[in-house]
Amino acid sequence: MTDKETDLLNRIDETLNDIREKNALTHCITNSVTINDCANAVLAIGGSPFMAEDAEELEEVVTIADVLVINIGKLSKNQIESMHISSKTANETNTPIILDPVGVGVTELRNKTTMDLIENYNITAIRGNISEIKAIAKLFGVLDESNTAKGVDVNADDIITEENLQANGELISTLARKLDTVILASGPIDILTDGKTTVAIDNGDDMMPLITGSGCMLSSIVGSCIGGSNPFDGTLVAILAMNIAGERARAKVDERDEGTGSFRGYLIDYLYKTDSETLINESNIKII
Repeated sequence: MTDKETDLLNRIDETLNDIREKNALTHCITNSVTINDCANAVLAIGGSPFMAEDAEELEEVVTIADVLVINIGKLSKNQIESMHISSKTANETNTPIILDPVGVGVTELRNKTTMDLIENYNITAIRGNISEIKAIAKLFGVLDESNTAKGVDVNADDIITEENLQANGELISTLARKLDTVILASGPIDILTDGKTTVAIDNGDDMMPLITGSGCMLSSIVGSCIGGSNPFDGTLVAILAMNIAGERARAKVDERDEGTGSFRGYLIDYLYKTDSETLINESNIKII
């Protein structure tokens, strides 16, 4: 392990303590399919969820929130308006914004919404699967060609592997510098970068994509963790907590011969039981 990797791990204990002490009020504009799981994930990691999206109250809500999470999973005209009102207020109050560009690259509406949010507001962090991140890279001229996204799931041709890890890391780092944001591309191997430091995280379990909302939950806890610490360290703790909770949930499911419904519940359980010793000892990270 390199000195920089050791330094990242050494910061986890303080970061997790800060997150739990802050109990960040996490305002999530998310989708109705996963809203309950997102709220429970925020509570489990140590945040306080607030799921408002009515335009009449959003300025007040964002003014008191510690962080804003925007998830474009189930778009409507009213929700898009709410996203813009919230983002404008967040920038005025220096409130961090986390963007989950669900399905960007699939439809023009999702492309336009994503571009409008990134171009008009200061986005603190973007969390998406690698197909979504590549779609954004294409929209902003960092990537010439991209595979068509497969709905809200990653395209098989985009999956991050050991063989393409370096190339994907360089692409995502370039995009992070261009957009001046932290980016987390999640998949079998996750890539986290702020454009200067790029980290690969090889934790998690292949049952995680088999439940609806695992990515939405991750984006929500990224929000809570950033709201309680700083963008890079907070996002690192969030992805480690989510992935290691997934590993432990899978072990419990296998032990009891259960399925994805039980996995979903155990995932929340192990997010709640997250501790810094586990994150440090069970993490598999490397700087690329």
